[in-house]
Amino acid sequence: MLPNGQFSLRQTREILASLGHSPRKPLGQNFLIDGNIVRKSLQLASIRPGETVVEIGPGLGTLTGALLEAGAAVYAVERDRVLAQHLREWLAPQYPGKFFLTEGDALDYPLANLPAGAVDDFKIVANLPYAISTPWMDAVLEGRLPVEMVLMLQRETAARFTAQPGSKTFGAISVALDATYVRTPGHKVPPVCFFPPPQVDSCLLHLRRREHPVRISTQTHRLIRALFLHRRKQLGAIVKHLSPKPPAIECWLARLPEWGMDATARPEAVPFAAWHALDALISA
Repeated sequence: MLPNGQFSLRQTREILASLGHSPRKPLGQNFLIDGNIVRKSLQLASIRPGETVVEIGPGLGTLTGALLEAGAAVYAVERDRVLAQHLREWLAPQYPGKFFLTEGDALDYPLANLPAGAVDDFKIVANLPYAISTPWMDAVLEGRLPVEMVLMLQRETAARFTAQPGSKTFGAISVALDATYVRTPGHKVPPVCFFPPPQVDSCLLHLRRREHPVRISTQTHRLIRALFLHRRKQLGAIVKHLSPKPPAIECWLARLPEWGMDATARPEAVPFAAWHALDALISA
């Protein structure tokens, strides 16, 4: 074992062999084997003793061990039964009262069973299973908002999370995240930092909660997502075929000139302020 729970490629292979476990692609099991990336994650999140951190998919505990060694209390959720048992046997005895593991799906436990009211501010530091990144983030944004998040993501997902109006990657999740978090451009992580190496580039993304976050309502978020399903069409044409059609959306289309556009605009061209105005109309 390396310091702070970090594993080399050789040790990772040995531990998996001892567990009789092969990485499961459907669960996005690409284990981090680069200690520099572990340290970068903790540095970006500014982890300090006594803080509370949520981790998604701890796997072999590489990042988990580093968080615990830094003095954080960690609430983690792991779907794989073999790996969950490994974490119980290895980490739980070393950090009594500091490591809390839920065995289950992160979409059912997006905050890893963090007790309501346990802490006012908590952070999320996670090497996310790439297949669930966006639905998991949707679930997080509907609940208690962490003060900070440092997330390992597929680079294309990170581009959507940080996209600006006018870009091809701009979408509903970009709108929701911009309203709540300051999004820092990510740190590129190549496939060689994982075992097995994924077939895509990854990105370490830092999100810091705004001083006055604006939470886009669930109803508005679903409507924006429906509009972006037809991102290459004009807004007026998309709205005609919406079913059901929220009464407020026609009023919103009429207000688009306030932002220098009209119903011929495409969803990806609409600025953040206009989406916030739509949310205000829907929520009124």
